[in-house]
Amino acid sequence: MSKKKVLITGASGFVGYHLIKEALKADLEVYAAVRKSSDVAHLKDFDIRYTDLDYTDVEALKAELEEKQYHYIIHAAGTTKAKTKAVYEEINAGYTRNLAIAASTANISLEKFVFVSSLAALGPLKELSDEIQDDSAGQPVTNYGASKLLAEQYLAGFDTLPLVTIRPTAVYGPREKDLFILFDSINKGLEPHIGRFEQQLSFVYVKDLARVIIKALQLPLVRKAYNISDGEIYDRYALANYTKKALNKKTFKFHLPVPLVAFMAAVMDLIYAGSKDTPTLNKEKMAELTAVNWACSIKNAEADLAYVPEFNLEKGIMQTLKWYKLNNWL
Repeated sequence: MSKKKVLITGASGFVGYHLIKEALKADLEVYAAVRKSSDVAHLKDFDIRYTDLDYTDVEALKAELEEKQYHYIIHAAGTTKAKTKAVYEEINAGYTRNLAIAASTANISLEKFVFVSSLAALGPLKELSDEIQDDSAGQPVTNYGASKLLAEQYLAGFDTLPLVTIRPTAVYGPREKDLFILFDSINKGLEPHIGRFEQQLSFVYVKDLARVIIKALQLPLVRKAYNISDGEIYDRYALANYTKKALNKKTFKFHLPVPLVAFMAAVMDLIYAGSKDTPTLNKEKMAELTAVNWACSIKNAEADLAYVPEFNLEKGIMQTLKWYKLNNWL
């Protein structure tokens, strides 16, 4: 019997890599959608096929889907760093809508369309006492989050699309580059924190995320959005504390005043104004880093998707740091 085909967009990215690995484990025929400019050297050992999608052209997308006859689509492509709200909206929402139009009008037997959104689409809570629910009202605090919410709103209009939406919280693990900055800093003995206010945070190890997405392909369709974390709630020091423990490091721990970091973020935005790159610390990121409550409920994912996270933060950090060391990142 021939294998079922899955199209994975954003396949060259951090999450994409782990999705490919998990899809191959599930005996799927994987088509990796990557840009011609993307570095795919890290994918060379995978038995996969490549495709280059033009997200601006619905007819071309439709032709691609009909030619390959995909059974599943995992749309993980998007941008987490852009200069303007318009660019976020074009890439994260507009391209998603175009792919959904193509998928819902193409002559294919599509069984699942999994959209990889973000908890940022709903935004954080202002109080510490509660958790973000799957059906919480979207109140994003960044343009990135707003663009993901807009994509979700677009997709809600496609009644015939076999849609499942996955909203991961902060994702970490082998190959991740943003939280790595903190790991690297702690490895060098420096432990910076922004402000001293109380926070509730959530995390998900990338392998748990990839596993639940691939599992969602093979389960009966429930058209819902699911928040995904490891099911735990962490205080603001947990990430640093587990990292210090795993690295066996003592650090110089210090708290930077929020206004100072906000000023630094504004300066970084100015410095990068003429560059095509976006700084890791910017005004957008500040809104997320200083939010009070990113805790989220995963009870619906546990019930509908049989989601059982294997990695809490301590275990996940140990695995992550082991990989960084093995691959000479640390």
